[in-house]
Amino acid sequence: MIFNKDTAEKTAELLLQINAIKLNPKNPFTWASGWKSPIYCDNRLILSFPPIRNFVREEFSKHIEKEFGKPDVIAGVATGAIGIGMLVAEYMGLPFVYVRPEPKKHGRQNQIEGFLQSGQNVVVVEDLISTGNSSLMAVEALKEAGAHVKGMVAIFTYGFDVAKDNFKKANVDLNTLADYSHLLDLAVAKKYITEEEQITLQEWQVSPSTWNG
Repeated sequence: MIFNKDTAEKTAELLLQINAIKLNPKNPFTWASGWKSPIYCDNRLILSFPPIRNFVREEFSKHIEKEFGKPDVIAGVATGAIGIGMLVAEYMGLPFVYVRPEPKKHGRQNQIEGFLQSGQNVVVVEDLISTGNSSLMAVEALKEAGAHVKGMVAIFTYGFDVAKDNFKKANVDLNTLADYSHLLDLAVAKKYITEEEQITLQEWQVSPSTWNG
C-alpha cells in the first residue's frame, strides 16, 4: 500500500529525474535472477542528492509515526537500505540497526548489527520490493532476536502478486512511498514513455519471470 497518491507521484518523479529508475522496454535489462526487465531501479542514487534524500527521509519519518506509532528502533535491510534507514533513525531520534542477508562467517557471527533488545518495537526500512523474499528474511531475523516488528516501509515496489502474497502470508504490513502503477502513469504524463510502451511495461508486471520483451 502506498502512503498516499501525492507522495507516490512526487517520489516517482524524483526517482525518474535522477535516473534511479530507468525505463527501457526496447532494450531490456537482465537482473541477477536472469529475468529480463524493461525497468531497472537503483534507489541508492538517492543518497547522492541531498534535497531528494531529505524528502525521502522526512516522508518516511512522518508516515512511520502515523502508521505504526514511534518505534523503539529503526532497522535497515542490508545493503541498499542502510543509508536511508540511518537517516530516518537520525531524523526521528531513534537507535538504528541493520540486518545482513545471513550471519557473518567470522567474529560474533552477527546477522543483526547494532544494539537490539528483545521486546523492542521495530519498523524495518527497505529500498526496493521485488518478490519480498529478502526483505521478509530480515523481518524473520529480527523476530528471532525477540523484536516486535510493527511493519515495513520501502521507497518503491514493483507490485508483483507474489510479493503481495508473501507479505500477506508473513502477516507483515508493507507501506511504500511509490509503486509501479503510479510510476507508469506519471512516466506517460511526463513523456518519459509512450502509451504503447506503458502497455509493454504493464505486461511485464503481470508475468516478470516469463516476459522476454
